[in-house]
Amino acid sequence: YAMLLSLIFLIVLVAAIVGFVFRHEIKTNFESNLNLALKNYNVTADRHSEAVDTIQRTLHCCGVQNYSDWERTEYFSQRGIPRSCCKSQNDCSEEDLKDPNKAKLKVFVDGCFFLVTSTMESKMSVVAGISFGIACFQLIGIILSCCLSRYITNNQYEMV
Repeated sequence: YAMLLSLIFLIVLVAAIVGFVFRHEIKTNFESNLNLALKNYNVTADRHSEAVDTIQRTLHCCGVQNYSDWERTEYFSQRGIPRSCCKSQNDCSEEDLKDPNKAKLKVFVDGCFFLVTSTMESKMSVVAGISFGIACFQLIGIILSCCLSRYITNNQYEMV
């Protein structure tokens, strides 16, 4: 049991270190994937398009860097900026979404990349605290299971 807990502890420790060391590559990868999701965005409910819509609705953002990122997509030439960028769903017509100047007043202008990364970084202290607490419990479990193992080994002669 102690060996299993030690293995899990080491795996979590290595994952945390790798995540910290490669955090810039993770950001770059996320940005390129978000750009790719915008480029391939369509109305057929695929999971990438749903993810983009969910991020834009939840964080009140539009595009990667800003709302004008949509102008370089095939979706924009057909239907304009997606409705998930609208500040108010009732006040957002398709004609407004096709005109970038009108859309600027109707959609969120901030990009999603900065908001996602800043939200993740702001929550990292909570994640780190919870992870530290779990690691402490794992270490206590390792120590107690080693003590139990030694106790059983030392008192084998008393067993019936």
